[in-house]
Amino acid sequence: MEYTKLPHTDIEVSKICLGTMTWGKQNTEAEGHEQMDYALDQGVNFFDCAELYPVPAHPDRYADTEKIIGTWFKKSGNRDKVILATKIIGKASFSKFIRETGINRESIINAVNASLERLQTDYIDLYQLHWPDRNTNFFGKRGYEHDISDHWQDNIHQILETFRDLIREGKVRHVGLSNETPWG
Repeated sequence: MEYTKLPHTDIEVSKICLGTMTWGKQNTEAEGHEQMDYALDQGVNFFDCAELYPVPAHPDRYADTEKIIGTWFKKSGNRDKVILATKIIGKASFSKFIRETGINRESIINAVNASLERLQTDYIDLYQLHWPDRNTNFFGKRGYEHDISDHWQDNIHQILETFRDLIREGKVRHVGLSNETPWG
């Protein structure tokens, strides 16, 4: 397996990242555990999940993917061998059952704490905004052009301060943004 440094960090991640968005819907917990065992045996140390997963999002399966990873961590004892990425969702009509407020200090802190509990870990290596609260390119949408009438609260400073605080607390090591455009 080849590895690379996560930019601006000391973290080495495998060039292949294990995506987990089907665990809890298309894949069972046992299949998820088997896939993590196999990936780790092949040298894959980078696992990606999100509070939204599995997809499609549904209240009955909310965050089941993180729960499956958490039970694997507990069973296998392999938390220290995995670079774990997870994400907080932005505002969207299909995920109002998760949160309606959008991304702000309170929602980030609540989401991180809930993810830590489900993942059965004390820290997240890479915590990301899954997408911003405003419209952007995501889920196959291409050629995004900003619509000046798309009103949203520009609170990126508050978000970054919250991330800084979570890093200082040791709950998050690094932060990022998943689905965004060059304009954003």
